[in-house]
Amino acid sequence: WLWFLLAALLSPAMVGLRMDFSVLLEPLGFVKVLEWILAIFAFAMCGGFQGEISLLVSCKDVVNKTITAAFAYPFRLNTVVFSAPDPKGCGGTWTDAYLMGNFSSSAQFFVTLAALVFLYCITALVVYIGYSHVYQQNNKFPLTVNLAISVLTAFLWLVSTFVWAKALADIKVSTGASMIPGIESCKAPGTTCHFLSVTSMGILNVSVVFGLLNMILWAGNVWLVYKDANLHNQWNRISESP
Repeated sequence: WLWFLLAALLSPAMVGLRMDFSVLLEPLGFVKVLEWILAIFAFAMCGGFQGEISLLVSCKDVVNKTITAAFAYPFRLNTVVFSAPDPKGCGGTWTDAYLMGNFSSSAQFFVTLAALVFLYCITALVVYIGYSHVYQQNNKFPLTVNLAISVLTAFLWLVSTFVWAKALADIKVSTGASMIPGIESCKAPGTTCHFLSVTSMGILNVSVVFGLLNMILWAGNVWLVYKDANLHNQWNRISESP
C-alpha cells in the first residue's frame, strides 16, 4: 500500500486526485474504517493505563500507615517501589521494596502493532478515497499486497493479543495480595503488611478483547480481499473472452 500510494502521488497517470467517499460504504472501505477505530481503542486502553497499589503497614513507632506504589504502561514493575512508611524507615528495618516482573516487551509489542495498524489504515483510506479510480483500473498488484499485509496483520494481532493476555495475568499476580510474602521488609520482626487495594484493571481486560476483535476483523479482511481478487480475475476473463 505504501508503494501504491507513492506511485499514485508520483506517476503522471495517477496524479488526478478524485475524492470519492462512497467507497467507504463498500466492504473493503468500511472494514478499513472499523480497523482504524479498533486500533485506536486497543492502543489507548493499554498505553494509557495508570494504576496504584496500596498496603497497610505497621512497624516500630508506626501503626496502620498506608503506603502506595504507582505503576503504568509499559509495566516495568521491577522499577516500582514502596517507600518507607516513615522518615526513620521503621527504626531502620525497612528497605525500599520493589515489585517483581518486567512486562514491557509484551505491552509494547501490543501497543506498537496497534499504532502501526492505525497508520496503515490511514494510508489505505487515502488510497481508497482519493485514488479509487486508479485502484479499479489496475488493482492486481495492490490486491496482492493488500492480501499479504492482511494475512500478516491478522497473525500479528493473534500473537500479540495472546502474549499481552498472558502478561496481563502475570501483572495481576504481581500487583495482588500474593506479592506481600516477597517483600523482605514485611518479614522484619514487629512489622506487618496487609494488602489494601489495587487499581481496577478492567480497562486492560477490555484491551485484550479489542485485540481479539482486531484479529477477527483482519481475518475477515483477508476473505474480503481474496473475494475481491477473484471477482477481478473473473471480470478479466469475461472481458478477454471473444
